[in-house]
Amino acid sequence: MAATSSFDITTGADLQEVDNAVNQATKEVAQRYDFKGSRCTITFDRAKPELRLEADDDFRMKALCDVLQGRLIKRGVPIKNLAVGEIEPAAGGHVRRTIGITQGIPSETAKTIVKTLKERGFKKVQAAIQGDQVRVSSPSKDELQTVMAFLRGEDFGIELSFGNYR
Repeated sequence: MAATSSFDITTGADLQEVDNAVNQATKEVAQRYDFKGSRCTITFDRAKPELRLEADDDFRMKALCDVLQGRLIKRGVPIKNLAVGEIEPAAGGHVRRTIGITQGIPSETAKTIVKTLKERGFKKVQAAIQGDQVRVSSPSKDELQTVMAFLRGEDFGIELSFGNYR
């Protein structure tokens, strides 16, 4: 009987790196000339996890988002996992925006991944949803490598990471 090999498909951002990027972006905003005299803030709620941005107007909000996005990219946080909300008016003529950070694969996306693997017709490959991750198993390690390459080429709206390969 052949032993089965498997790997897990997950997603998520390192929340410490997000915190570091927020601190760097806050320092940059305090230094930049185009933000002088404005009240622009970035707050990070680690428990939810989400970012809340507040700025004086739409122009500064877009600039604040660009600064934050640049810092997140430099810190290695996957931008695909950010759910950027709409710009909302706030009190005093300010604007607000909420950015959610996806931790774990949502159930609908997990179902799409499993369905895509079944439609592709990989031989002896099994995919199972386990909470907020998907486990793919097969007796052939070569087939698992092919599945990984295939999934890297697909776009599911989130950054996929592969781990626990055994």
